Amino acid sequence: MAKRVLVSGGAGYIGSHVTVELIAAGYDVVVADNMSNCDMTCFEGVKKITGRDDIPFELTDCCDAAAVDRLFTDYQIDAVIHFAAYKAVGESVAEPIMYYRNNLVSFLNILESAKNHGGCNVLFSSSATVYGEAEDLPVTEQTPRLPATSPYGNTKQICEDILRDVVKATAINDGTDGRGPVKGIALRYFNPIGAHPSALIGELPRGVPNNLVPFITQTAIGKRECLNIFGNDYPTEDGTCLRDYIDIVDLAKAHVAAVSRMIDGKMKEGYEIFNIGTGRPVSVYELVTTFEKVNGVKLAYRFAPRRPGDVVAIWADTSLANEELGWKATRSVEDTLASAWAWEKHLAEK
Repeated sequence: MAKRVLVSGGAGYIGSHVTVELIAAGYDVVVADNMSNCDMTCFEGVKKITGRDDIPFELTDCCDAAAVDRLFTDYQIDAVIHFAAYKAVGESVAEPIMYYRNNLVSFLNILESAKNHGGCNVLFSSSATVYGEAEDLPVTEQTPRLPATSPYGNTKQICEDILRDVVKATAINDGTDGRGPVKGIALRYFNPIGAHPSALIGELPRGVPNNLVPFITQTAIGKRECLNIFGNDYPTEDGTCLRDYIDIVDLAKAHVAAVSRMIDGKMKEGYEIFNIGTGRPVSVYELVTTFEKVNGVKLAYRFAPRRPGDVVAIWADTSLANEELGWKATRSVEDTLASAWAWEKHLAEK
C-alpha cells in the first residue's frame, strides 16, 4: 500500500511542484491549503500533469488546531511536508506579529497532531535565511546560525528549534498512550525559481510579487512598468546581491528524496538538516541580464534603494545533501529562466 504524505500549503508554488514529484514517485498525497496566497490554478495544473483527478484537497487553515487534527483523524498520514507559512522578507519586517502568529502556530499544530496520532515523519520547509549574514561562504549545515535579518528568517530558526526539541522529547514515546515519536528533517533551501517544464504550474503571487523572477516575468509580459533592482552598492562585483537560485523541479525532487529517507528508515539521527541549492552564486543583475538573453526580451529596470532584511550574499555547500540524499541540482539557470517565461506566457493566454 502506498505511503501517504500530507502537504500543507500544497496548492502554492513549491507545494504544487512537490506534489507532482511525490505522485510520480508513487506516494499518495493529501493537499491542505487555506488559499490565502494562491488560487486553484496550480492545483488544477497538478491534476493535469499527473493525470490524477482524485487528489484529495482539504481547505484547511493550519493555524486552526482542530482542523489540523481532523486531517490526521481522516487520513493515515505517514509523512508531512509543511509549507503553510508566510514567506516575504520585506513584508515580515513590516508585519512581524502576523508572521510570528501564522508561521509558528501553524507548525506547532502540525507537530502536536503528528505526535498525538502515533508519531509521524515531518519535513520542514526551512530557508537559507537562518544563516543571516554568514561570514564564510559557501555555507554548510555546520555554519553557525547568526541572528536573522528579518522576522521571516527568525520564524524559520524558531521552527527548526521547535522541530529539534519535539524530536528529542518524543523519541522515548513507545505508542502505548496513543502518541508516538516524531522524526524530522529541515531542508534549508536557497532561492527557488522557475516553473514546471509543462508550463502548467509555476509561481503565481497575489498582488505585487515579493520574489524577483515573477517580477521579471511580469515586467517582460507588460503587467509591470519597471523592475526594481534593490541596491547596486553592495560589496559584490556588480554591486547587486548574490544568491543561490535553484530550479523549482530540482528543489521538489529534494523533498521526495528526504521523505523517502524518513519513511525508509535511513535517517542517521532523529533530526537532520540539509542545504538545498546549486552551490553557484548568481547576482541579481546577472539573473536579469541572463533572462533577457535566454528569452530574447528587453526588460525595463532601474536600481532602487536596498530592501530591509536582505543579506549581501549567500550560497550553499550542498555536499551533504548530494551524499546523504543522493540528490543534486541538475537544471541550468538558463533552462530555469526559460521555464519561468513559458509559464508567464501560459498565464497570459488563459
